[in-house]
Amino acid sequence: MSIKAILKPTVMALALVTSGALFAQGTPINAAAYDALVAQGPVASAQTIASSTWASKIKQAGTLRLGSTQTSNLFSLLNEKDGKIRGFDMGLAQLITRYILGDAAKYQFTQVTSSTREQVLINNQVDMVFATYSITPARAEKISFAGPYYNSQTGVLVKANNKTIQSYSDLAGKKVATQAGSTGPAILAQYASKAVVQEFQTHQESLDAMRQGRVDAYVTDYTLLLNALSLGASNARLAGAPFGAQDPYGVGLPKGSDGVAFINAFLKKLEADGTWAKLWMVSIGQRTGSTAVPTPPALP
Repeated sequence: MSIKAILKPTVMALALVTSGALFAQGTPINAAAYDALVAQGPVASAQTIASSTWASKIKQAGTLRLGSTQTSNLFSLLNEKDGKIRGFDMGLAQLITRYILGDAAKYQFTQVTSSTREQVLINNQVDMVFATYSITPARAEKISFAGPYYNSQTGVLVKANNKTIQSYSDLAGKKVATQAGSTGPAILAQYASKAVVQEFQTHQESLDAMRQGRVDAYVTDYTLLLNALSLGASNARLAGAPFGAQDPYGVGLPKGSDGVAFINAFLKKLEADGTWAKLWMVSIGQRTGSTAVPTPPALP
């Protein structure tokens, strides 16, 4: 499929970070605006639901089984005060839940990691996975993807006082953390083949290893690194510009599911009516100092 979108806000955010400004660090999501936006999402007609076996099954069950995370500040973060999860990924998942079931809260949450996302779909534990889930050929052999609904690239995070690493080209001989099961190991093999790679199971473990000095850098999805900085990681900085191929995020679905066509049609509806842009702004833009809404990726 054609991936035409470019993450324009990424460049703006990078400029703010590398210039020494602490952009929107620790800025919480505007919960009221977010909740209102989700509550105004469209609801599918009975005919639309009936056209999809995947959606019909969820409608009959009365609950959408969602695989996601609750620790990603910009994309899917649990608010312990009210018990609600909010963010760009979660907003789209909740909007799909509302579209099928008429109520955005009618989902059953299952925590996933980079290493378990395919398996929970293969085991029929969830109906879909929304978790900054990069579309790759290897994954597409095991599951199906709707989307893409978002694009990112790869970035390098180092401690703020690290002067020796200015970009991925400085990683040779350095200890570099990345997540097992993510696209990080393959990207490092391609762009920094002489780095000493250490794989960790979660984003937090990788981030902690970098902060504690057990590794020199952390390489992963650039958006996840923006996420860490938005939480107030003033002791860290991005080393250089994002690099590598555009990284399209997709919605994980069971292999061969007709939910792909159903969700793609729904995503097109959200893009056309402005909901996608509004959700991006309240979840990401307002919290990272970015004002230019990116163009959504082209959908099949």
